[in-house]
Amino acid sequence: MAAQIAGVFEPSLQEKISDSKILVVGAGGIGCEILKNLVLSGFQDIEIIDLDTIDVSNLNRQFLFHKEHVGKSKANVARESALSFNPNVKIKAYHDSITTTNYGVSFFQQFQLVLNALDNRAARNHVNRLCLTADVPLIESGTAGYNGQVELIKRGQTQCYECTPKAAQKSFPGCTIRNTPSEPIHCIVWAKHLFNQLFGESNEDEDVSPDTADPEAGAEAGESALAADANEKGNVDRVNTRTWAAQCGYDPEKIFNKLFYDDINYLLSMSNLWKSRTPPNPAKWDALEEDGEAAAPTDTVLRDQKVLSLTESAKVFGDAIGALKDAFGKLPDGDHLVWDKDDKYAMDFVAACANIRAQIFNIPRKSRFEIKSMAGNIIPAIATTNAITAGVVVMHAFRVLKGEFEKCKSVYMRLRPNARNQLFVPDRALNPPNPKCYVCAAKPEVTLKVDTKNVTVKELRDDILIKALNMIGPDVTIDGKGTIVISSEEGETDCNNDKKLEELQIVDGCILKVDDFVQNYELTVTIVHKDPARDEPSFDIVADPESLKPKEDEPDATPSTSNGNSKPSTSTAAAAPADDDDDMCIIEEDGEKPAAAAGSDEAEAGPSGTSSGPEKRKNDDAEGPSTKKARVEEKEGEDDDDDLIVIN
Repeated sequence: MAAQIAGVFEPSLQEKISDSKILVVGAGGIGCEILKNLVLSGFQDIEIIDLDTIDVSNLNRQFLFHKEHVGKSKANVARESALSFNPNVKIKAYHDSITTTNYGVSFFQQFQLVLNALDNRAARNHVNRLCLTADVPLIESGTAGYNGQVELIKRGQTQCYECTPKAAQKSFPGCTIRNTPSEPIHCIVWAKHLFNQLFGESNEDEDVSPDTADPEAGAEAGESALAADANEKGNVDRVNTRTWAAQCGYDPEKIFNKLFYDDINYLLSMSNLWKSRTPPNPAKWDALEEDGEAAAPTDTVLRDQKVLSLTESAKVFGDAIGALKDAFGKLPDGDHLVWDKDDKYAMDFVAACANIRAQIFNIPRKSRFEIKSMAGNIIPAIATTNAITAGVVVMHAFRVLKGEFEKCKSVYMRLRPNARNQLFVPDRALNPPNPKCYVCAAKPEVTLKVDTKNVTVKELRDDILIKALNMIGPDVTIDGKGTIVISSEEGETDCNNDKKLEELQIVDGCILKVDDFVQNYELTVTIVHKDPARDEPSFDIVADPESLKPKEDEPDATPSTSNGNSKPSTSTAAAAPADDDDDMCIIEEDGEKPAAAAGSDEAEAGPSGTSSGPEKRKNDDAEGPSTKKARVEEKEGEDDDDDLIVIN
C-alpha cells in the first residue's frame, strides 16, 4: 500500500493507523467508499456491519458490488471486494442489525473509532448513545444529491446526534387523505394505501374509502349514498376492499368505477365538505375514450418524465392491475406483496392512481419520476458526492487518531460555491454539547405533554418511549413510589398495557424514571397533562422545560388551505406510513453552511406517531450489565442504501 511508504504519513500516525481497530456501520454507497479508503490508507483491523442485501438499483453507485452479487449480503460482499485491494487486511463482516443486543457497550469499547454510514434515524440514535456510553469517538456522514456532511461526535466535547431535536415523520390527517386531498402528496399517499388494501399488508388505518367520521362532513354525512346501498332490512353490508376486488376478478373497469366514480359520488353527497372547496369530478371507465385531453408531448420525452393524461393513466392502471393480480396469485395463502419503488408495476399502479385522483380533485398531475421521488422519499444518490464525503470521513479519522479533535470541525459539501467561493464549508469551531439534551446531558430529562386520560401504558411504551425516544427495552417506575409501570421482562407488566395513564396515577406533575438497560440509558420524564384538539397528536415531547413557560402573544400563523378551503381541516390526524426507503438524506445547516436539503425532517422538537410493540431483547454483553438494574424500592406514604441519511 502506498500509504505505508515512509513519508506518506508521519511515523506516529502510521503506527496508530496500523494498530487501530475501526468499526464501519453501513455498507452502502458511503460505506463502500469508506471501507475502500480505510484499506488503502493502511488500516489493518476493520469490522463492518450491515443488515441489507444488494439490490440492482445499488449497482450504479456502490462500486464494490456487481451484478452477480445481487441478493447477497452487503457487508460480506464489501469485505470480499475490499480484500482484493489488500489481502493482508483483517476485515470482519456482520450481516446483522447494529441495534440487536449482540452489539452493546462492550462491543463498542473494543474500537478506537466508529464511522457511521447509516440510513435511518433509529439506528443512528442507537449508535450515538452506545458510543457516548462507551466513550468512543463517532464520525457521522451523509449525502443528499450533491450535498454532503461530515461531523464528529465526542462525549463531552461536541454535540451528539440527538442534541438538536428532530422533527417527526410528516403526517397527514386521515380525513384529508380519504376525503379532501389538496396536494399531489395526498393522492400519492392514498394510492400507496390502496396498493396495500388490494395486494399488500392491509391496515385498517389505511382504508381508502370515504370517511363519514370526518367532523367537517356533518352528522348526516353520506346518508343518501348509504340509503342507496342499503339491503331489504335497511342495513349496509360492508365488504373488505380486497375481498370485493377478488370477487370481481380484479377487473380493472370495476375497480376503476368503484374508486373513481362511486366513491367520488359518495363524497359529493357529503355536501358540507364542498361549501368552501372545489368539488371533485367523478371519472367513469367507459367515458375515458371520449376524453379529449391531449396527451403530454412527444415520443422523445422519456416515459418517466411524461405527465400522462387521464386516459393514458387509466391504461397504465389497467395494465398494472393485471400484472399485480398475477404476481399476487402466485403467492402462498396468507402472503402479500410489498410495495417497492423499484418494482415496475407497483410503481406504475401508484403513479396511475395518484394522477387519476389528482385529476378528479383538480390537483396538478405529476410525472412518474416525480411521483416515484415523492412516494419513495428519494433524493437521488450521486456517486461522486459519496466518494468525497467518505474521503472527508477518513481525513477526520486521521485527526481523531492523532488526538486533534479541535480540528474535526463539521464539513458541508455543496454543489455551488457560497459567497466566499467555498464548495467545502467547515464550521468555525466544534459544536459544543447541548446542556439540555435528553441524551448526553449530565441529568437527561424531558417533559412529556400527554393526554393522561386516554393514552394507555402500551402507547406510552410503544409510541413514545420506543418509537419517539428510540429506546429498546425500557423499564419505567413512578418516582418516589417505586411502582413498576413498564418492565422489559416479557409478560411482567402486561396487565398494565390497556390501562390509561391516569388509572396508574400518572397524571399532571408525575415524574417517571425510565431505564433502558440495553442502551445503558436513563431518562427522567415529567408528565404534563394536555387535552389535544382533534387534529393534534396525543403527545408532545419537550426536551427543554423552559419552552413550556408562557410566551408573549404572537399572531396566529395563517392556516394552510385544503383543496381551496381557507379553514384548516379539523379531521382526526392519522399518520402517513413512514417510508423507510434509504434514499432519503437530510442535511441541516445554518450560518455559512449550505442551505438545507429539500424535504428536511430535522426541525421540530415534538416527535409523535405510532409504532408496533417491542420484541423481547436480552443483553449479551460480557462486560455490560448482565442483569436488570435494581429498581427503586417501595417507599411509604429511558431500514438501505446508506447513501442518503438523516444527520444533524
